[in-house]
Amino acid sequence: MAKSPVKSERLIEAVMIFCSLISVLTTIGIILVLSIDTIKFFSEVSIVEFFTDLEWTPLFEDQHFGILPLLSGTILTTLIATLLAVPVGVSIAVYLNEYASKKFTSAVKPILEVLAAIPTVVYGFFALQFVTPLLQQFIPSLAGFNALSPGIVMGIMIIPYITSLSEDALRAVPNSLREASYGLGANKLQTAFRVMVPAASSGIIVSIILAISRALGETMIVAIAAGQQPNLTLNPLESVETITTYIVQVSMGDVPQDSLEYRTIFAAGITLFAFTFLLNNISFWIQKKYQNRYD
Repeated sequence: MAKSPVKSERLIEAVMIFCSLISVLTTIGIILVLSIDTIKFFSEVSIVEFFTDLEWTPLFEDQHFGILPLLSGTILTTLIATLLAVPVGVSIAVYLNEYASKKFTSAVKPILEVLAAIPTVVYGFFALQFVTPLLQQFIPSLAGFNALSPGIVMGIMIIPYITSLSEDALRAVPNSLREASYGLGANKLQTAFRVMVPAASSGIIVSIILAISRALGETMIVAIAAGQQPNLTLNPLESVETITTYIVQVSMGDVPQDSLEYRTIFAAGITLFAFTFLLNNISFWIQKKYQNRYD
């Protein structure tokens, strides 16, 4: 006997609700896992020390639990990547949307997106074995492990995120705005950067924030090329350690589980999670605020 249409609709609706809840339940699970050991960590370490101490040496005899050196390394490499990726990615998106032919765009976009599919461990060795020696020819004082080289390579890695999403945002701008700009006597360059880019600003900003979130969570590139030395500095020529690099270092099995040293990765992890969660919510708010701006 065939199922009634009403029962089939209810079954499909239940499956879709379950699928939509998977991401929510996964996020809740991650928060719970991180929170349990983080609470245990802060029962032994002052939260004030965690955010104000200038040293991070939980694996040394003289233990310090200041997250600032790891935060500075994470922010420094992400900032370098952003400074490279944003102008390059947005410029490529403008060129593909305003100047290039449709045939050229359809051929180039998949090639650009291949960059996002390359394993990050390959990017890491590229930064260490090629980019760093190349930079040392121009900057002799550059350390073998430094923040500049992985930052540049991370920027190259996130260019496709910015380019693809920004190009989609530019393509969604009504063609009437472009025609009105030309009708007022503006040339193609003025139309692109004074009309089209501002009109697509919400989508472009969202793409930038998502790319920054991707850079914040990057592990292998910085683990291979940035070094594993927690260093409170904003000098890109020095070795640094990021939050993700430290988590990898401790997770390799040399630190006993359920120890204070092991719980540091949960405190560091929830700090990184808070940063990325905040950025993702900002991007959602921007998209929500401006999505009907040009309707």
